[in-house]
Amino acid sequence: QLQLVESGGGLVQPGGSLRLSCAASGFTFDYSAIAWFRQAPGKEREGVSCISSADGHTTYAESVKGRFTISRDNAKKTVYLEMNTLKSEDTAVYYCAAPPLGYYCSDHILTDDFPSWGQGTQVTVSS
Repeated sequence: QLQLVESGGGLVQPGGSLRLSCAASGFTFDYSAIAWFRQAPGKEREGVSCISSADGHTTYAESVKGRFTISRDNAKKTVYLEMNTLKSEDTAVYYCAAPPLGYYCSDHILTDDFPSWGQGTQVTVSS
């Protein structure tokens, strides 16, 4: 059974950093892209970043480019999201998600393309 478990969220001051982890099990992780999404209160869920499987191709939302870095460790079946220079507008519940096999990350990270989701981890950026 496919399972995605996020961790690493918390409270951080503006300008600070956090690293989120997404631990995967129950599917062929090495051949699967993984994406991070976030949802702030009262807003729609939005794609943040995506990493493909074969070549490690990465994509980012414009709002996080240059501040967030996605990476993967296939041996640990884990995807990470390193978040730097955090802003109050980064406050949200962050989710990782897996698409069907064969998906290749594009600039458009759409919720409809990802049928499998973790439970989310809260990130709060506040002084």
